[in-house]
Amino acid sequence: MGTQVQRQQQCCLSSAGGGAEQIARAARQPWGIEIGLHWVLDVVFREDECRVRRDRAPENLALLRKLALGMLKPEPTSRSSFKARRKRAAWDSAYLGKVLAS
Repeated sequence: MGTQVQRQQQCCLSSAGGGAEQIARAARQPWGIEIGLHWVLDVVFREDECRVRRDRAPENLALLRKLALGMLKPEPTSRSSFKARRKRAAWDSAYLGKVLAS
């Protein structure tokens, strides 16, 4: 099967100045943030591999993952990746305390 190309047209009203490129960049910016968050959750927490499907468990686990990621981000003493920070917090109680305090 060949790849299908879809076109979509959007109309936007704005009081901001600037050309079409600047407006398009501003319209796409929230998607970049959303895609970046999902990529981090998938790489750090392997979210796509989770097989929890019943009741409210998927939503609860997603919330806990985002909460954990939010705690790992501002931790100032480590310059390592989120994946390494998560593993270190699991292995080192003192580091876990730093993550929870930050």
